[in-house]
Amino acid sequence: MTENEPGAAPAGTRNIHNINARTLRTLGHPLRIQLLNSLREFGPATASGLGERLGESSGATSYHLRQLAEGGLVEDAPDLGKGRERWWRAVHDGTMFEASEFRTHADPVVRGAIDVVLHETATTHAQELNTWLGTMGGWPEEWQRGWDLSDFKIRLTPELAQELYKELHAVVESYRDRVPEDTEGSAAVRTHLHVFPRPSE
Repeated sequence: MTENEPGAAPAGTRNIHNINARTLRTLGHPLRIQLLNSLREFGPATASGLGERLGESSGATSYHLRQLAEGGLVEDAPDLGKGRERWWRAVHDGTMFEASEFRTHADPVVRGAIDVVLHETATTHAQELNTWLGTMGGWPEEWQRGWDLSDFKIRLTPELAQELYKELHAVVESYRDRVPEDTEGSAAVRTHLHVFPRPSE
């Protein structure tokens, strides 16, 4: 699965980071996840600009950006800075990881970090959906017909569940480069995918 871009997508030609235990320890803080998501979605920014966007002090964002830089997830963007202004950018477009590997890791810090990442990702998904529901009235009529909120209950084995989400990832990827960024009427679209078992009654 990926953090920031919901659902695990094949790396393809995109710059995707395969996370390891060291990087996960760095990422296992809610504000760091929010900072990384913001840089990936909106592009380079300063610590103070990120602080304004996320409702945090520039001191806090500066500290956590430095931690992300030490983990190889963000880097300086010196070509954008003026004077003492320091700009940051994400190093990768997305992050891939296999959650099950980290949930059984020998290091309890790693196990705690993956829990933080997973719960923060789920919270972000809910926030994004709620934001859309609260603001969709301001979008053109075409977009009010071009969205979906569905859930399905089907019986699968673990192997079929894995086959299902991999095929769905491939479908999403097949749409990635079909619309140039400057296409009139287009917008960045978030696609959330959740596949998980539920106990029988």
